[in-house]
Amino acid sequence: MRILTVEKKRQKKTFNFQSYLKNSIVTKISWLSLMVMSSLILSCTSKKENQNYSIDVYQTSQAGDNLKLITNTEAKTTSKEIKQVTLELLPNEQFQKYYGFGASFTESSAWNLATIPLEARKEVLTKLFSPTEGAGFSLTRTHINSSDYSNNHYTYVEEGDEDLSTFSIHEDLKGFTGDENDQVRGIELIDPNYDLIPMILEASNIPDANFKIIASPWSPPSWMKTGETSKMTNGTLLPKYYDLWAKYLSKYVSAYAEKGIDIWAITPQNEPLHYHDARWDSNGFTPEQGRDFLRDYLGPQLVKDGHLNLDDLDSGLHVLIYDHNKSTLNDYVTPTYQDPEASKYAWGTAFHWYANSELKANNYYAEELTKLRETWPDKGMIHSESSIDIDADDPIGQYWRESTDYAGTFIPFETYAYDIITDLNHGTQGYVEWCIILSNQGQPNPYDNFNSAPVLINPTTDDVIYTPLYYLLSHFSKFIRPDAHRIGLNGEDVEGLIYTAAKNTDGSIAIVVYNNNEEPYRLAIAIEADSYTTQIAPKAMQTILLRTKTNLTN
Repeated sequence: MRILTVEKKRQKKTFNFQSYLKNSIVTKISWLSLMVMSSLILSCTSKKENQNYSIDVYQTSQAGDNLKLITNTEAKTTSKEIKQVTLELLPNEQFQKYYGFGASFTESSAWNLATIPLEARKEVLTKLFSPTEGAGFSLTRTHINSSDYSNNHYTYVEEGDEDLSTFSIHEDLKGFTGDENDQVRGIELIDPNYDLIPMILEASNIPDANFKIIASPWSPPSWMKTGETSKMTNGTLLPKYYDLWAKYLSKYVSAYAEKGIDIWAITPQNEPLHYHDARWDSNGFTPEQGRDFLRDYLGPQLVKDGHLNLDDLDSGLHVLIYDHNKSTLNDYVTPTYQDPEASKYAWGTAFHWYANSELKANNYYAEELTKLRETWPDKGMIHSESSIDIDADDPIGQYWRESTDYAGTFIPFETYAYDIITDLNHGTQGYVEWCIILSNQGQPNPYDNFNSAPVLINPTTDDVIYTPLYYLLSHFSKFIRPDAHRIGLNGEDVEGLIYTAAKNTDGSIAIVVYNNNEEPYRLAIAIEADSYTTQIAPKAMQTILLRTKTNLTN
């Protein structure tokens, strides 16, 4: 195997966020003002000596806090009176169960990890998957065959193999040559044997890591399709290959299981309505085609192969239909859910957030989510993809200011915060970002569709940046653990303030609050006979963790 190399700097560098802010044009607010805002952190008081809960508060803010523990820090006084908002927790009022929060394993993510030293790679995976040392990501996604974040097109069978005798997931195991495309050529690979499956296995071996995986195909092999504009791009699966494609997908689940990777869920098709003008791997399924494929082919095949348990859809492989924009999800799922023979195979609905710039104007499609939950209350709801275009010159600051991509103009941190909390408050049971790791240029992506990610790696210097998205997702994944339930939370309707709460299986309660205003707020939290007071900074997200004395002694 030939590896092309260039000289690299192997000295580890530390990214100084405060220094970055001082020299950035991200904001017109003075550095002194930022320091004052960042000091407006917490005032925690009790009305009686023996409260039932301890309280820890973690904050991420535009002023520079990154999941900072601010409990017991004395709040600074200001000449301006701070408004107070009262939040009443109702822990016995329980709603949906959570399956997790996280981001996706892609071939591009694996390639970036292959360019850094092994100890640095382990540190990155620890900060992503350890619930104590990192974000504790608990729900992830990956691609079946290639996706837009693969180094090139690939499938698991040879062309024309209609009995699948050549089926092999070797493409996800074989490693990298360093010559896959222009974006990776000339960059030194520290571990050329690394790849998608090794990345997933290494992540699963991080101490206390606990994550589920959703697998989605972007496109069947080209020879199974009609109407393509280029290899594996646009067009649709030929009906004569429905049965073969169903067997193919079932074989994928079995093959991954043989490597020690259990696939928790599968979507029959990523973005089934994006197949006319796509620039990368794609395949079209109308709502009726999707229904027929699941009812007559994929569902029966998964049952036959022992992956799907019709008596308990939550015990085996979970089939998530749709997997596209939530703005039109009800129109798509209705034909499947109205058909008892198709619906019996579907555990729930997966959906994406695109187009980002339309979310705020449409209240993050809360009405669509409510309609889905109320119409099909026995079906699960998972947000399976979101992403933004990267500003490679300002990968930190872009989250706190207006950013522009193909979808329009929006403020990423605000959009993510509102989208996630709105989804959760309207029945969603998990939230997954797209690529978990990319380069500092948003690469590799052979289609020049460069995204940001929770973690960005400079593959020539080994510098690692944890973007604001990493910390934002951590506010959920680290503190709202699998099998937690959303609980009741009554609060005042304040413009620019949004919140949600969940109760974990150990009895701890996590309240996530986002303050989009330019002023701090005092939060008065009431639970049963206890009350607590905290202060949230401007443009900040907090997770307020309440733990019982039993939690603290265990």
